[in-house]
Amino acid sequence: MKEEELKLTEDSFLLSETDEKGIIRYANDDFCKFAEYTLEELIGKPHNMVRHQDMPKAAFEDLWKTVQSGTPWKGFVKNKTKHGKYYWVFATVFPFTSCDGSKGYISCRRMASEKEINKYENIYKTMK
Repeated sequence: MKEEELKLTEDSFLLSETDEKGIIRYANDDFCKFAEYTLEELIGKPHNMVRHQDMPKAAFEDLWKTVQSGTPWKGFVKNKTKHGKYYWVFATVFPFTSCDGSKGYISCRRMASEKEINKYENIYKTMK
């Protein structure tokens, strides 16, 4: 059975904030809409709950290594929804320190083009 894809629109902007362990502290309405979760279902859960099984571990190892070094990470990500659908995004993850001294990450995601999706879908198939 083929999975159903949800497509972001040009004005979609998915935003989430996690603590330094990747636990969700905030998600905007677009993130909730595409992930098919309510905000209450997301808060306090690991962000990888939306990770699609097609995503190679190496991509997230690179993401964590990059942001833990204090540098923003950019890349293409295939996510899964609560109801078994999927959606592609171009993500930028920013490390930050709050005024209370706690560290975390802000992830901003926008629509990926068909060309980008096809390119990274093929690349990810060759990675572990």
